[in-house]
Amino acid sequence: MKHSYNIEGMTCNGCRTDVENAINKIKGVSALVDLEKEEVVLEMKYGISLNELQNALPNKYTISQKKVSDNDAIPQIKKSDLQQLFPLFLILGYIAAVAVLLNYKTIDYSGFMLDFMGMFYIVFSFFKFLDLNGFPDSFSKYDPLAKKIPIYGRIYPFIELVTGLLFLIRWQLGFALIITVIILGITTIGVVKVLLDKKSIQCACLGTVLKLPMTKATFIENSIMLIMAIIMLFVR
Repeated sequence: MKHSYNIEGMTCNGCRTDVENAINKIKGVSALVDLEKEEVVLEMKYGISLNELQNALPNKYTISQKKVSDNDAIPQIKKSDLQQLFPLFLILGYIAAVAVLLNYKTIDYSGFMLDFMGMFYIVFSFFKFLDLNGFPDSFSKYDPLAKKIPIYGRIYPFIELVTGLLFLIRWQLGFALIITVIILGITTIGVVKVLLDKKSIQCACLGTVLKLPMTKATFIENSIMLIMAIIMLFVR
């Protein structure tokens, strides 16, 4: 194990050599001194106390714990789930806004839902295609069918893409709606299980390029699509 310490009292290369030689006499310790930085890096086989190190040095030198710079002292702020999910909310917001703009003149709620679902699938499949090889493994961590049948995870982005196109061109809507209920129903079951087990895994809804945590937002996202699909099955 390596540890760094500050050394005070060194003025020349002779001092550097004195410090290295003194510390190297301690069994199981190897010292490397940086004169300019006034520090020593110790490679130790076992823990050595600071007092033991100080006693090994001549009196003119003082060893102390390495001082932390201002930059090092800045804590790493962990993003909240809400902050990490910002890309997901932003994408859903854009999709919803475009769906509204396409249908606001006629106030066509059915058209809004079909456009929303179509763009949802196409946009989400796009992100999965960015890492088509990595997506199946991440998806199989929570989707029950992808876990049992690996090939399903590989073709899932293509299923999303085709289903999205069917919604947008208004063709074979019954088939597209049934597919939506089936695939999102299966995925939602897996999401609920992960949430109940309180597991910390990555959500693959936007592929693996964007690192999104599995949260209740994933369940809500799937539920919205499921509700829309079920409504459209009865009102179209």
